[in-house]
Amino acid sequence: MQPTTRREFLADIGKGMIVATVGIGMASELGIAAPVEDPPARLKFGPLESLVGLMQDTPIDKLMPTLVAQLKSGVELKKLLAAGALANARTFGGEDYVGFHTVMALAPAMHMADELPTQQQPLPVLKVLYRNTARIHEHGGANSEVLHHVNPAAIPEGVNGGEALRELVRKGDRKNAEETFAALAAISPEEALNDALYAVQDETEVHRTVLPYRSWDMLGLIGKEHAHTLLRQSVRYCLADWAKPRTDGPTAILAKMLDKHHLLATPPGDRLAEDKWIDEMSMSIFKATPEQAADLAAAALADHIAPDCIGQAICLAANQLLLRDIGRTAAAEAPNKPMGSVHGDSIGVHACDSANAWRNLARVSNTRNTYACLILGAYQVARDRVQRGGDFLNWQPLPVQYKVDQIKETDPAKLLQQLDSHIRGNLQSYACATVHQYGAQGHDPRPVFDLMLKYATSEDGSLHAEKFYRTVTEEFASTRAAFRWRQLTALARVTASEFGRPAPGYLEARELLKV
Repeated sequence: MQPTTRREFLADIGKGMIVATVGIGMASELGIAAPVEDPPARLKFGPLESLVGLMQDTPIDKLMPTLVAQLKSGVELKKLLAAGALANARTFGGEDYVGFHTVMALAPAMHMADELPTQQQPLPVLKVLYRNTARIHEHGGANSEVLHHVNPAAIPEGVNGGEALRELVRKGDRKNAEETFAALAAISPEEALNDALYAVQDETEVHRTVLPYRSWDMLGLIGKEHAHTLLRQSVRYCLADWAKPRTDGPTAILAKMLDKHHLLATPPGDRLAEDKWIDEMSMSIFKATPEQAADLAAAALADHIAPDCIGQAICLAANQLLLRDIGRTAAAEAPNKPMGSVHGDSIGVHACDSANAWRNLARVSNTRNTYACLILGAYQVARDRVQRGGDFLNWQPLPVQYKVDQIKETDPAKLLQQLDSHIRGNLQSYACATVHQYGAQGHDPRPVFDLMLKYATSEDGSLHAEKFYRTVTEEFASTRAAFRWRQLTALARVTASEFGRPAPGYLEARELLKV
């Protein structure tokens, strides 16, 4: 930078005196001062605004007493959840790693609450809200908000909104992409989701995939009037994560499969597959290259197999990645993620969360996106295996038979006691074997879920405990009886891996609630 000369310094003072005398508007017209743009309007949330502000502004050491006081005064837990989600969106806009993980955990936490006894229901939600506010303060609080009011653009008639939005995202044109999405969201929440998915589908990556599904799921809890705010985070994530579509990437392969199998000419089929087909399809996807896996899903769709049967196979393929993973190597160790662990951002947890998101997005989107989500869901599972490396095709899935054979107990209560001991001892393999035997003996799964729920609530889980618990509960409920215990076995493994690292704020919430 060149030093300012005395003449330039005096000239600047003179300009400043003129601006002070005639005003900045007249000074701009005279060419003396550049016009100053107004700051973007703050995004506000009507009746929820005061609670949203409370989530952002309350010092973290006072947050738990403040939230518990809100509950005792009659504020509904879902209202606190809504305020936390909107505070998160306004602060981070889908662009902060801890921030978007936290907003993705909120809907799962509320579903977890619904499974707990009444007095304990606030615990999982308060735990995530604590994480939420702590990160907001680390980010700079209300002074660092990234999501502001945006005016909707005018969209010409006959233009496909999803394609238009995707092109703007590909150009990195944030302003026009945001304005276009605002216009699309004004049509309906469903339109907003379907159009946002065009940009999401340009790449297959866990956060890009899970964020729109968990946002959509949250709308069922806090209201679809917040669709624009929550789904807007996915648009901004895609803008921040933008990369030119590759000729061999998911965009090209999706287009190839839709065309090859003539899928867009017919609606999804309803032909139910047999258990044998689902099991074999899941292993074919698991063993395939990414393009082969996409082709398998597309061919099944063209054969009028019901989308949910294909979704089950995709999720069971992802489940194999978790059951077969050898765990973190010494080189991949990190704080709270020791060697051999599989919780947090492991290949298996990420793959299962992604497959679950694709499957659920296929259920709630239009025909084109139903096809796209399932094709890309299969593609991503295979791609995850290939990119992770290792010998997944030869590593044996848990539980290993010799440990299953060691479990002689048949009383369900005693089996649960053994399972609890294995979890507390971080004995992943024994926890898996115990759950497998418990299920094989035909016992009620609810007590196993209750045990896992306790730890999904109390443990930190490296940002993934709530999401993965919800992934497994959804998959167990919607997977054939012949295969669903594989999902609960995987949850037992992750729970045993993550135990021993309690979540910040959890114990304080328990004390305040007296539970």
